[in-house]
Amino acid sequence: MLRRLLTIMLKEEKLDFKLGIIARPGAALANKTGSFRSEIPVFKLDKCTGCDLCIYYCPEGVVFGDKKTKKYSFDEDYCKGCGICAEECPAKDIDMILVEK
Repeated sequence: MLRRLLTIMLKEEKLDFKLGIIARPGAALANKTGSFRSEIPVFKLDKCTGCDLCIYYCPEGVVFGDKKTKKYSFDEDYCKGCGICAEECPAKDIDMILVEK
């Protein structure tokens, strides 16, 4: 099937159909995905500089915080426990801990 499609694409400059699927923005928020994670972030807030990198790097957009008070948290219903926030924290002020089930 793929070979046939490539042959068609090489012979024709235009296709009458579109390839691929595009999800609507915020599609992850339609489903609570946090139940399958094995770790959660713990914001220690001891050495936090308020840089907001944890917010910017979160692929799910579930880290929230206030730069002035330096208080950060996450939405447990949607956090997948990937650890990117902890990895990108320049102050290393976020720990990932195992979830007890």
